[in-house]
Amino acid sequence: MDMLRGEEGAALVTALMLTMLSLIIAMALLSTVIMGTRISASQKRYRTALAAAQGGVELLTREIIPRLFQVDATQDTVQEDFGEMDLKLPQYDCLKQKLTQPTANWSACNNPEQSSSDPANSPDVTFKLRSVGKNGFTVSTKIVDTIPGNSDKNSSIDYLDQGSSVSGKDEGIRPQHVPGIYNLSVQGEMEGGLAQEKARLSVLYAY
Repeated sequence: MDMLRGEEGAALVTALMLTMLSLIIAMALLSTVIMGTRISASQKRYRTALAAAQGGVELLTREIIPRLFQVDATQDTVQEDFGEMDLKLPQYDCLKQKLTQPTANWSACNNPEQSSSDPANSPDVTFKLRSVGKNGFTVSTKIVDTIPGNSDKNSSIDYLDQGSSVSGKDEGIRPQHVPGIYNLSVQGEMEGGLAQEKARLSVLYAY
């Protein structure tokens, strides 16, 4: 008695299995490419936000803080001086204490959110940095700790002894210059919350 054999559908089943395997491999490769593109775009946005935060630190320490120490500095005048970048000083009285008083004496900073080190949470200074594209970057800054020094903020006198040679005749006595130390927290992010990438920096600044 001959055995019945049916092998006519084996080729079809094999072809379907190979096709499915090829689709799985293609989908895996496509998913890897898409994920790599997203990661690359995310890293690019983060690097741009980081550059904005670093630029914000330079602007804050070289221009804004020295301006706040001047005698004629008020909330309105300082905001007008930097109006092109939409500078805001929402906690001006608290900020003035942070610039001149140790952390324990910040009586004007009674908002619980101001004790947070998050610069986006009740910031001291905010401004916008324009970009070539449509959207710029918002920079939020906050002073989280202060150790006052003896710098003359109004006249910019440097009390550091310049020194002289052994045979020098400079008999003047100058106090040692002890700069004020500020712990700054800075955040840069794209305007409008269009991107989730944010860059935060913690900076130790001596003035």
